[in-house]
This record gives sequence, C-alpha cells and structure tokens, in this order.
Amino acid sequence: MGSVVELGAGVTRPGYGESQPPVEDDRLPVMLLVLDGLGDRPVPELGGRTPAEAARTPVLDELVRRGASGWHVPFGWGRAPSSELSHWALFGYGQQPFPGRAVLEGLGAGIDVPCGVAAVHGALRTSRVAGDLVRVTGRAATADGDDAARLIAELAPTAAEHSVLIHPLSRPGEVLLLFSRHAHGDVTDSDPFFEHLHPWLRPLASAPEAEPLAADLRSLLLRVRAVLMASEVNAARSHRGLPALDLLTTKWAGVRRPLPSFAQVVGVPGGAVISSGLYRGFARLLGLARRELAPGNDLTREMTARVATGAELFGEGAAFVHVHTKAPDEAGHSKLPYAKRDVLEAIDAGLAPLLDLTGGAVVAVTGDHATPSTGGVLHTGDPSPFVVAGGAVRADRVSHFGEAFARHGDLGILRAVDVLPLLLGAANRPAFLGHRTSALRTWALPDGPDPFRLRAPDESPGATAPELEPS
Repeated sequence: MGSVVELGAGVTRPGYGESQPPVEDDRLPVMLLVLDGLGDRPVPELGGRTPAEAARTPVLDELVRRGASGWHVPFGWGRAPSSELSHWALFGYGQQPFPGRAVLEGLGAGIDVPCGVAAVHGALRTSRVAGDLVRVTGRAATADGDDAARLIAELAPTAAEHSVLIHPLSRPGEVLLLFSRHAHGDVTDSDPFFEHLHPWLRPLASAPEAEPLAADLRSLLLRVRAVLMASEVNAARSHRGLPALDLLTTKWAGVRRPLPSFAQVVGVPGGAVISSGLYRGFARLLGLARRELAPGNDLTREMTARVATGAELFGEGAAFVHVHTKAPDEAGHSKLPYAKRDVLEAIDAGLAPLLDLTGGAVVAVTGDHATPSTGGVLHTGDPSPFVVAGGAVRADRVSHFGEAFARHGDLGILRAVDVLPLLLGAANRPAFLGHRTSALRTWALPDGPDPFRLRAPDESPGATAPELEPS
C-alpha cells in the first residue's frame, strides 16, 4: 500500500509486505450550494406550506431521490443565525475565533484591514428624536450617493481626532472605521437593527479589555452626530424635502487576527463562486480561489452559470467549492411568500447541471438560515432542507425537496459544524482520526501534507548518499 520506493538496485512492488491489496485514489471534489435564507415557516397563503414545499422543483426533487436528506439547523433550535456566522462554521472554522463581519466587509471592499486593529462597520442613517431617545427612521438611498460621500468626507477630521480612519464602502453612506489605538473589538452595536422596537443603542464592552474602545466609540458617535446635524449638506437636503442623514450607527465590530488558510484548516484547497462583498471578504480572509458572477435578471440562467463556474474551479484544483446565491433571502425579506416560492422555482430550473455533476462529485444543497417570508422576524432558527448526493452517499426514501419532506431523511438534524465532515466523508476524504498528518487537525485527509524531500545527489567524485531534509 504505497508508491514504488527505490532501495539500492532493487525495486519493491506496491504493497510489499501488506496484507491489504493496494487501494485506488477515489477521492472526489465537493460542491456546497447555499441558497441564502432558504428555510421558512408554514404560510397560510401557500396552503400551510413553506415556499420550498410549495415550489415546483423537479431538479431538486431528482437530487433528493438520488441522495440523502435532513434538516439543517445551524446552531440548534431557536437560535437565529446570521449568514456570516453560519458560513464561518460551514467553512470549518467553528473552533476558530470569529473576526467580526466588519473585517469581512472591509476585505470584500478591497481594504487592507490590518491585523490587531479594531474594525467597526458604520452607516449614515436618518432619525427623529423622541424625548431623550433617538429613533432610526431610514438609511441612505441609492440616489443619496453624492450627499453621503460629502458627509463622510466631512467626518474625516472628527474621526482623525479619535485616531480613527474612515474607509467608504460600496453602498452609499456605509463605511469601515479602523480604530488604530485599539486591539480588542468586543463591543456591542449602536445600530438597533430592529428599528420598530429599539432606539439608537449605546455601545458597550462585551469583554473587559474592550472597554477603552467602547468609551472611544461612544464619544465619537456623539461628536459625529453634532457634525452631521450642523452640516450644510443636510441643510440643503432638508431644503429639497429630503430627510437629513444625521446619524451614524455602528455594528459588527471585531479584530482581524492571524488565521490559518482554508487549505490548512480543512486539508484541501477551496474555491467560491460569489457575488457580494461579504463572500469576497471570506475568500480573501480564508485564501479561497474565487470567481465573481454579478446577479442578473434571469435567475435560471444565472444559476446554471454559477454551477458551471464551480465545476471550472474543480478543474483548476479546488477540492471544495462553495456556490452562493442571495436571491431566496432577498425574497424572504420582501415578506411576499409567493415571491420566494417563485424565486426557488427559477433557481431549480437552472440547477440541471448538478445531476450530471453527481457522477463525479459530491453535491449538497441547503440554506445558511431561515428567512421567514411572513411575520416580523428577520432570521430564525427554523430548519432548512438539506440534501446531498453523489460519492458514497446512500439514497434514502425521501422523494421531494422541502422542509416537511427532509425531516424524514436519513441524515436527521445537522448543525453547521456537521456539514463539512459529512461531505468530505462522502467524497472519500475523511480525516482518519488518530492519524496525525499536520500541525492542525484537519477536517479532510490532507491533499498536501508536509513531506520529507531527498536532496539532489552530488554528482562529484566521492559523493555520499542523498540525505533527508524537511521541505
């Protein structure tokens, strides 16, 4: 069991001295297709079904018949995940400290976010005063881009007084704040997120070492509000009948730390097919090969292109490829159940290439969280359907895609940290527990463990035998 090894003048046969015959290399690549916000709740308008249950999805139904199904509940019942935390675990980093979404957004915008510096996401907002509280009433619209850029420029001197650098992000009025004097980012959000329930919030330290950052952030935000309220840009907006962008809210604070690459943590090279700054940030941070496809008007054609691009990454050496679409999440946030159902039908029509792909790869489809298309919640801990086919997957008796069907699948309930080991095992890449091949305990049998290499022999007279040296 092994390669041919030269020993003097003789050559051994593979498997010399072994009782087990030589085994073939039957490792397969893995594609994980994440339909963002896939999970939902039963909707009366859809006959008590979720959008996934109500949608016509013949391609996903066929994938289900070929594979095994279950429920994906990323962090357990009742825990409402964000996309970034679900993906952190799906990528195999659940045991690594999360750097904060602000770091990912900054990297995704092309900013060189330094290690050891607190990063905070900021956004210009509209507001009204209610007693001694400030209520957030809106955000910068697409048409507000010029006004927002001028206001951000006006804030730079105030930020500099607090040793803060402001980097504009791609969306109007959004910025990355880098606090050069602070190396700890454990502070709470000032963005209420649920504006109908909470006012502008006071940032607090969630760890003792972050108290200096929290104090600086509180001081900065109050000073920024005074500058925004006195700005001629906002005065001109009011004169034109537009709401003033007179508030800066903050969220997603964190700190970038040195981090092992995806290939080091998982054991195999990875790739991603993406269309947004967040996942561009993941790719930069984790060292994933990436291909970017902008969202289009034809979701069916777009999904076919995404799957094809993922397959191209296989051909370029990626053993794990993440393919993502935001469309179901956006439809869920519209609170139009029929819209989410229709989006899933359009996606399904573009996934036909997945069926051929299962002949030479392991393919999985699921969501990163539930985005209910009714009610007042944003994300919830409700289950998303999960299906995997190809490789060593044994088909179960489920025949349709959707939450109610997937609950009867052989896979049961999966957490986010379970997904990668499941897929790698089905791809004949399981990490063999007890076999130590790298300094990190990888999720897969590593593709490229650190080998000894033979020095090139010295051809001069009297040369000795080659010596071993670490690579």
